[in-house]
Amino acid sequence: MREGIPVAVGAFDAHLGAVGCGIAPGTLVKIIGTSTCDIAIAPNNEKLADIPGLCGIVDGSVLPGYYGLEAGQSAVGDIFNWFVNYIKPGGARAGSHGQLTAAAARLKPGESGLLALDWNNGNRTVLVDQRLTGLLLGQSLYTTPAEIYRALIEATAFGALTIINRFEEYGVKIGQIINCGGIAEKSPLVMQIYADVTGRPMKISRSAQTCALGAAMAGAVAGRAHPNYASARNAMSAIKPRVFQPNLGAHDVYRQLFRLYGRLHDAFGVSAWRGNLHDVMKQLIDIRDRARK
Repeated sequence: MREGIPVAVGAFDAHLGAVGCGIAPGTLVKIIGTSTCDIAIAPNNEKLADIPGLCGIVDGSVLPGYYGLEAGQSAVGDIFNWFVNYIKPGGARAGSHGQLTAAAARLKPGESGLLALDWNNGNRTVLVDQRLTGLLLGQSLYTTPAEIYRALIEATAFGALTIINRFEEYGVKIGQIINCGGIAEKSPLVMQIYADVTGRPMKISRSAQTCALGAAMAGAVAGRAHPNYASARNAMSAIKPRVFQPNLGAHDVYRQLFRLYGRLHDAFGVSAWRGNLHDVMKQLIDIRDRARK
């Protein structure tokens, strides 16, 4: 190569995936697949809190001039796959992702009476404890596979909201959420539940290959095809037309369930927790009965 030819160095796939999604201050990028990686950025010339539970806060790791903030969930799609491939509810056909998704979509929020913890592979953020395990609460003799499947999706959404709240609790405001990855591409049900649980619109990156797109954007900036990342973002990244908007009625039910999730989260995940869980099962029944009416 001739002297002066720019050579870009490598970077983490998720970080370049966030670039490909068009990350900017106030944007949270969720890369949702077998696990989830959540990426945000914050200006490196402003004071930033040491946010407990984040996996990494590194200057310049995502974009120059910004701290890269990384969080995530140790299992998301892997939890759904565990239920389908190991528990095998209903056999190969009735227990497939497609059939369970269709049946779960017909359920109302809270209708199952179930609540789960999304820790089947430990907790990455905010507890950072790989010795935590999954939990399903509220089963009866009438609990169906579709109800369990939906409860597992809801649990991962509650875990996602826990991470969003941790960002904002320490001053990193989340103005929009852009999703990418296989589940974001393929599961409208998951995206709608995430919108309903968080109370925020769920946007999806236009590109199905955001890591490759982010690498191309980095190369374009290094090669001076664009003067900076903002220019590359405006020219090369976009979101899909369909945005999953939160249903306010569903969000109200999920706020009730999230409060119960938070109690389970702290009871099993925080050693300093002191409390009483005697009413949680009964509250789940009350929420279930109201949903079924």
